[in-house]
Amino acid sequence: MHSDIQTYNGKQENHRTLCDFLALQIDKHLPGAESKIWHSHPVWFLDGNPIVGYSKQKPGIRLMFWSGVDFEEPALNVIGKKFKDASIFYNDISEVTLSDLTRWLNNAKDIQWDYKNIVRRKGLLEKL
Repeated sequence: MHSDIQTYNGKQENHRTLCDFLALQIDKHLPGAESKIWHSHPVWFLDGNPIVGYSKQKPGIRLMFWSGVDFEEPALNVIGKKFKDASIFYNDISEVTLSDLTRWLNNAKDIQWDYKNIVRRKGLLEKL
């Protein structure tokens, strides 16, 4: 786990175990992905394209998949309005269904929109 992500997780008082678990699972299922703190929270990238990340918000820890809308998963019920992201909130590690998380992480490798070049394309997303 990237040291900056460990530091981020350590600051999540009530959610540290959950954040550590998510980071370890993401690292396990996205080997070779670059991870770093991006816009103040942990994000994993494949070839410079953001794939998955999580952040602390009022409802809990938001696990977000940048291309999650196309996963067609009802549990990813927080849908972005402008882009193709979809999310789920967790407050405890016991809420995470490992088989769902594994499936979503596998989908994240296979189903991607090109966020890396969104500025160059003036806000237009293209499917990879």
